Amino acid sequence: MVTRLSAADASFYRLENTATPMYVGSLSILRKPRTGLSYETLLETVERRLPQIPRYRQKVREVARGLARPVWIDDRDFDITYHIRRSALPSPGSDAQLHDLVARLGSRPLDKSRPLWEMYLVEGLAKNRIAIYTKSHQALINGMTALEIGHVIADRTQKPPEFGEDIWIPAREPSDARLALGAVGEFVARPGTQLEAVRSAVVETVTSTGQLAEAGRRFAVVARTLARGTAPSSPLNTTVSRNRRFTVAGHQLDDYRKLRARYDCDVNDVILAVIAGALRNWLLSRGEPVTTSSTIRAMVPMSVYPEAEFDVAGPGQAIREVSPFLVDLPTGEGNAVVRLSQIAHATESHSTAASLVDARTIVTLSGFAPPTLHAMGTRVATSFSARQFNLLITNVPGAQKQMYLAGTKLLETYSVPPLLNKQVLAIGVTSYNGMLYFGVNADRDAMSDVDMLPALLRESLDELLESAQ
Repeated sequence: MVTRLSAADASFYRLENTATPMYVGSLSILRKPRTGLSYETLLETVERRLPQIPRYRQKVREVARGLARPVWIDDRDFDITYHIRRSALPSPGSDAQLHDLVARLGSRPLDKSRPLWEMYLVEGLAKNRIAIYTKSHQALINGMTALEIGHVIADRTQKPPEFGEDIWIPAREPSDARLALGAVGEFVARPGTQLEAVRSAVVETVTSTGQLAEAGRRFAVVARTLARGTAPSSPLNTTVSRNRRFTVAGHQLDDYRKLRARYDCDVNDVILAVIAGALRNWLLSRGEPVTTSSTIRAMVPMSVYPEAEFDVAGPGQAIREVSPFLVDLPTGEGNAVVRLSQIAHATESHSTAASLVDARTIVTLSGFAPPTLHAMGTRVATSFSARQFNLLITNVPGAQKQMYLAGTKLLETYSVPPLLNKQVLAIGVTSYNGMLYFGVNADRDAMSDVDMLPALLRESLDELLESAQ
């Protein structure tokens, strides 16, 4: 089946370069079962779920002379063993060695002659654990009809559900002439198509004032975001190299709930305040000038859902919208509680705050796949100039009960967010099973000291907890 890439997907496909590959990554830590998790079992698990994510068996084909956007076509030579690979740490492998491996794998661009994803089964990890690292190109994931692979391979029970036999017959690959003729045909038909689109939009507008109001609200959000101007100068904004460093942190979600209740704010506000405190101390450790007015501007995309669905969200539910939101983190403020208050005030004034997936619903939204939500957040961020913000922070809800991959207990889950142009740090925060997991991706050259951040995040949280007593 031949499907043309959307304008957004095509831009992701062409936006990347060797320094900023446009993929979304995730790292899952699993409890190694007594019999182990064999490579063959993982292959079978993924293969049975591929009918739910058909893009994962398709590759991108360019149209001759750039007459039109590229197309998705079935990969007639699809080989799942090329995409799912084995790796091993020198046993007993440490977390630091695992993070170094993730950084190296994440530095490599995906092979554009094949479907744009990879998965690694990492063995040899200490404490009777194994890991699965995946990366999928941003062009693959739109959150509505195309989900990240982690969305479909995780189960709520240890025994995976039954799936019917998958008989996949790839379509014949189109010739260059056929693609060129299709592009010319679309070009000729475009005026009529555009007129029909306008006519339909007018009909919908006059029959649904709610949709008109919603469109106006979205436009206003984007306009206000653009009006913020350029971000403050920061050491976070410099040339991005091809090499990465990756590190993680894990905190009890209950600590954030206590602070939410104590200061009448949202868990999302507390998360941002903790990150702000950590970044402040990181700047000070480097001898960077920090004044009372110093700020770091973060893009924090917010996932928006119909209000009635907050308490009934289930696995596979479509994402209604991801809204851009810029917030200035007050790194110049020395008082942790004042930092939290300033951030809470800023987020409260955000026009979509009433319908955001924030701390008040983070526990009830079990079943949403964090990798897909992180990918959607990145998609929103890349639609704005990187000059408008200093770093990307994605914060998404995950299941608040035990999940399984290939019948194996999922212990921890971390996002590995991509670095954007001239942004040497990105942070992905995932709530899962009573914990908050921070995935911190950084440029190896510009942030050789990124390993400090986990301890600084802990110190920042402890400072708030002490103030709340």
